[in-house]
Amino acid sequence: MLKLFSYFLSQGIATQKTLFPDLPEGVRGMPKLTDKPCQSGCSACADVCPTDAIRLFKFDDLGGVTLDLGACINCGLCVDVCPSGTIVNNPSTRVAVKNRTDLILTNVGREKSETIAALAQIKIPQASFGGSDMANLKKPFSYFSRSVAARVVSTGCSACDMEIGASGNPIFDLERFGVSIVASPRFADALVITGPVPKGMHDALQSCYQAMSSPRMVIALGSCAISGGVHKGGYAEANGVDQILPVDVYIPGCPPHPWMIIHGMRVAMGKEPPAGG
Repeated sequence: MLKLFSYFLSQGIATQKTLFPDLPEGVRGMPKLTDKPCQSGCSACADVCPTDAIRLFKFDDLGGVTLDLGACINCGLCVDVCPSGTIVNNPSTRVAVKNRTDLILTNVGREKSETIAALAQIKIPQASFGGSDMANLKKPFSYFSRSVAARVVSTGCSACDMEIGASGNPIFDLERFGVSIVASPRFADALVITGPVPKGMHDALQSCYQAMSSPRMVIALGSCAISGGVHKGGYAEANGVDQILPVDVYIPGCPPHPWMIIHGMRVAMGKEPPAGG
């Protein structure tokens, strides 16, 4: 027994003390746009994007590009083919936002807004929700600032599920931030959705949501849960969760890194500012 205790003590502390560090050099993160203008006549990034997350347009006689992080699957092809350095790798793990439009980046220097979404031909769902959910939509949940119980519902993404599991390991230790994973929506404050949310899961998600007590949150985790990713527009109607439920926090990535997941949960708790905030 003493040898066992001695062994454990010799291992030291595995938990990372630095919160939300940048990804190591060489590790693929989310792409980002720089202030470098696009090369005239170039459409390499849009041509190679597998999810149509990149759109090109003209604005005030300038060539513009929009990048929808909510549809991005982190393949990195756009970074590899961009000849002008307009699109580069972003090592930041602070990527969660509260508004869908905040995931739409542009290089024309304009405020992120519904106008940019229109220029990019990206449809932002305008679902109708009533009662207290409408009042709480997009607002900080300060009453969850100390702890939050999360029910994870997977609608078809094992990669995101594995990263949620990794966020609870000794290295990241999700629970030290007051976040616990519960088995039933009846005990949950937050409904965390992974996967593209096909039609077959719509009723199940609605049932989970209705089983939760108010106040309650919905967190879309991963590009599939946000937009459907590579599955969007198909016969299964797998176009993301905000088609059917009010989403309070979006965590992009395919899949998101554990630090990205923890940042999103902290944003939902009102303990961290959203990306760009």
